[in-house]
Amino acid sequence: MLTGTTAWQELEAHFRATESVHMRDLFKADDKRFANFSLTAGAISLDYSKNRLTDETLPLLIQLAKDANLENMRDKMFAGEEINFTEQRAVLHTALRNFSGKPVLVDGKDVMPEVTETLAKVKAYVEAVSNGHLTGYTGKAFTDVVSIGIGGSFLGPKIMSEALKPYQQKQLKVHFIANVDACHISDVLATLNPETTLVITSSKTMTTQETLCNANTAKDWFLANAPVEAVAKHFACVSSNIAGAKDFGILEENIFPMWDWVGGRYSVWSAIGLPLALSVGFDNYQAFLEGAFEMDEHFQSAPLEQNMPVIMALLGIWYRNFHGAQSHVLLPYYHYLRGLPAYVQQLDMESNGKAVTTNDENVDYATGPIIWGSEGTNGQHSFHQLIHQGDTLIPADFMLPLKPFHDVANHHDMLASNCFGQTQALMEGQTQAQIKAALSNTGLSEAEINTLSLHKEMKGNKPSNTLLFNELCPKTLGNLIALYEHKVFVQGVIWQINSFDQWGVELGKALGNQVLAKISDKNAELTMDSSTNALVDIYRKSRG
Repeated sequence: MLTGTTAWQELEAHFRATESVHMRDLFKADDKRFANFSLTAGAISLDYSKNRLTDETLPLLIQLAKDANLENMRDKMFAGEEINFTEQRAVLHTALRNFSGKPVLVDGKDVMPEVTETLAKVKAYVEAVSNGHLTGYTGKAFTDVVSIGIGGSFLGPKIMSEALKPYQQKQLKVHFIANVDACHISDVLATLNPETTLVITSSKTMTTQETLCNANTAKDWFLANAPVEAVAKHFACVSSNIAGAKDFGILEENIFPMWDWVGGRYSVWSAIGLPLALSVGFDNYQAFLEGAFEMDEHFQSAPLEQNMPVIMALLGIWYRNFHGAQSHVLLPYYHYLRGLPAYVQQLDMESNGKAVTTNDENVDYATGPIIWGSEGTNGQHSFHQLIHQGDTLIPADFMLPLKPFHDVANHHDMLASNCFGQTQALMEGQTQAQIKAALSNTGLSEAEINTLSLHKEMKGNKPSNTLLFNELCPKTLGNLIALYEHKVFVQGVIWQINSFDQWGVELGKALGNQVLAKISDKNAELTMDSSTNALVDIYRKSRG
C-alpha cells in the first residue's frame, strides 16, 4: 500500500517537522524564493512560491512520483496502451491534438489518419456553415446553432466558447443545452427561427436519457414548422452510434465519429468540439488544439522538477494527504474564465473520485479533493472569508491574464491588485500585534482593542498558486486545459487509481432509467426502497 512506502513515510516525517513553519518566515529567509519556486510552460507562468514548501519538500514529493512509475505511466498513455484497464481501453485524448506527425498506435493500428480525417471533416463543415454555403431547407444561411449534450459533451464546448467570447463569430450564435428541465430548452427555442437554426446532438451512444429527450424536443419544435425531409439539413450529430443517428433522421455525412478511447470529460478535443469550432471559427479552434499539444510536449519532455503539471499535482498531494485539505478552489480573475472551476470540477472529481486501487485494494488515504470556485472578485466578497479565517485549509489557484480583451480605464489594474493582494494576504496573514499597533491611536479602550485583535487576526500560511498569461487567446486556453488534465493524471498515478472510468456516473444513469420507467408506467409495481417508492408515488399522483 502507498502509505507503507519509504517515500510516503519520509513525507509524513517531513510534514511533522515543518508543520509549524510559516511562509512569511520562509520569504524573509530567502529573497530569491520567487525565482526558486516559479516556472513557465507554453504561455503560462506559474508562481508556486506561496506554498508550504521548504527546500526539502519538493525532492521528497518528486521521489514519491518516481516510485509510482509516473514517467512510465505517462509514456504508456501517450503510446496508446490500455491504461484504462477496467474498460479495457486506451486513453488517447492527446492523439486528438497530436501535431507531431508521429503515429499513435491502438492495438497495432495507427489512429492518426482517422483523427486527421475527422478534423478535416469538422473544418469543412464549420467553414460551409460559417460562410453560408451550407444552408437550411429554405435556402437561408444559419444564424443560430443549438448544441445538445450533457457532461463533457456539454461542459467543454460551452465553457471554452464562453472563455473565448472575444473570438466568437458575429454571424453565428451557439446555444448550449444540457439540463433536461424543459425551462431551459423552451426558453432557448422560443427565441429562434427554425429556418435558420442548426441542431447538433452530442452523444457517444445516442442513448443518453437527458440528451435524447432534449434532441427529440428540438426535433418536435422544428417539425412544427418544417417538413420531415428538412431534418436532414438542420440536424447533425457527434456519435459512435451511426445507426441510431440515422434513425433520428440525420444524414451519414453529418455524423461525426467518436472513439471509445476518449472519455467524455476529455472529449472537447474531438468532434464534440464541433459547436466550439462553430462558435469561434475553425482557425481559432485549431489554435486551441495546438495550445494543448504544446502543453503535452512540455509534460512529456520537461524534467519532473521543472514540469508544471507534475509540480501542481504534487502540491495537491502534499495538501490533500499530509495537511488534510479536503478541497481545492479555483479563482480566475477574468470574467471570461468564470466557467473554468465547473469544468475542472468534472475533470478532477469524475477522474479521481475513487477509493479502490489498481491492485484491487481499498485505499487507506484520501484521493480526489472537492473542486470548487468562482470569479475571483466576486469570491472576495463572499467565500474568501472562509479561506482567510476558517480553520479548514483550502489551497487556491489564482489566474490572471496580463492583457485583457477590454482594457478600460483602470479596471484591469484593480483586478490585478485584488488578485495579487489576496495571495499576499493569504500567505502573510495579519498578527494580533499588527492589529493592536494599527488600533493604538483610534481612541478605543485596551479591552476593545484586545477583543478586535482576536476577531481581526488572520493566521496566514494559506497556500496558493498564481498562474499568469499574456492574454486568454485560443492557444493559451488550450495550454491551460491540458495543464489541468495532466495534473489530474499525475495525481491518479500516485494514488494508484484508474482516473479514466466513472462507474459511479454509470450507476446513476442506470438507476435513473429504471426510475423513469416506473414514473412513465403508472401501473408498474414499485419495487424499490421505501423512500424511492414513496417519492415516485407522490410524483405520480401530482401528475394526475
